[in-house]
Amino acid sequence: MPDRLGEIVESAEPRRLATGFVFTEGPLWHPNGYWFFVDVRRSIIYRLFPRRMPDIARENSGGSNGLTFDLEGRIVICEGDNRRITRLERDGSIAVLADRWEGKRLNRPNDVICRSDGSIYFTNPGGRIDPSQREIDFSGVHRIMPNGTVTAVVTDMEYPNGLAFSPDENVLYVANTRRSMHIAAYDVNPDGTVSNGRVFADMSSTEPDGVPDGMKVDSLGRVYCTGPGGCWVFEPDGTHLGIIRLPEIPANCAWGDPDYKTMLFTARTSVYSMRLKTPGARMPAAAAVRHRG
Repeated sequence: MPDRLGEIVESAEPRRLATGFVFTEGPLWHPNGYWFFVDVRRSIIYRLFPRRMPDIARENSGGSNGLTFDLEGRIVICEGDNRRITRLERDGSIAVLADRWEGKRLNRPNDVICRSDGSIYFTNPGGRIDPSQREIDFSGVHRIMPNGTVTAVVTDMEYPNGLAFSPDENVLYVANTRRSMHIAAYDVNPDGTVSNGRVFADMSSTEPDGVPDGMKVDSLGRVYCTGPGGCWVFEPDGTHLGIIRLPEIPANCAWGDPDYKTMLFTARTSVYSMRLKTPGARMPAAAAVRHRG
């Protein structure tokens, strides 16, 4: 590892927690002490307790990908195959939060985050939708407002994928996965719209595998984005600190454990964890989730 990663990474090597999957994604830590993650290709959401084999939390999950919690501690799911955003209710039923914008069917929701005002932001790339089935003519980022209204906040990205807020929620980061491999940054306005889009970090690379994908931010504002060769780490000013390398190329990452210093990586056929020196930025729903099973 480059010397600068010594300031960040505590683990000498990543720890493989489970393997035997097709393509892992959507990591999410539950404050009661376990992880969720998905196998996109098998359309299964798994739950992983310490020192146990993963068990199935939900089958036939509609091509589930990104997961997050809302402010009441309910899981919000990107169902890519079903082209919608859903919420897992406490009774086990599924509520549809969004499947259309301005009457047009969503493309293929990929990743999702919740803001402390209750708004839910999700990426909606259109690259994997047959043109004859595509109703929205751009790939963007949408927002589900607390009243349920769906708006478009970013409309000019080639293939928006992972996304994250800065710790103060004043900046929205969005990973662009295709030809122009970079992380974009947008200022978040008081009304939840965004402005001043710019390139935060260039992630073009000669590495043979990986694209900008899942993202998280630590409590100091550093940005962690899975990409070519591993998980890239950037200072808040965009300075590249290095690449955390794993036995397999990661597609996403998430903070966990009670101190929020463990990062789980979903990496192709497996999931891995590493201990870091700085805790992750806390999700706004963390307090609501605790002790709700």
